[in-house]
Amino acid sequence: MLKRATVVAGLLAASLTLPLAAHAHHSFAAEFDVQKVVHLEGTVVKFAWVNPHSWLYIEVKKPDGAVEQWKIEGGAPSALLRRGWNRNSLPMGTRIVVNAFQARDGATRASARDIVFPDGRKLDLASSYQTSKKQEESAPAPAP
Repeated sequence: MLKRATVVAGLLAASLTLPLAAHAHHSFAAEFDVQKVVHLEGTVVKFAWVNPHSWLYIEVKKPDGAVEQWKIEGGAPSALLRRGWNRNSLPMGTRIVVNAFQARDGATRASARDIVFPDGRKLDLASSYQTSKKQEESAPAPAP
């Protein structure tokens, strides 16, 4: 009887923590809007090589001359490694263009679609938008 009560209590505790774990790692659709495509030209401030997502920080000069800092979500380091990236792939000061999907709340945060370097190289940042083929197929092209 004691063993059964212990098992039931363990299952109950696990079922109560599962929603917290699911919330901690969001889906693309919960955080970003596939209809809010942004084209950001800026300079790398920081590239954070962390789990579960890497984060790229860039400064973008607006038409009025003001500078905004954008936080761009990328894939996990393991996904980036498989695509040829390493923690030094985006050194501070690198000029890049990021095509991304903006956060639903309108914040200066986005999920990267791709990164283009001044020499024309285009790299995939392995972000969470790729997990949903349907979203990728329905995404509008980034503005030039």
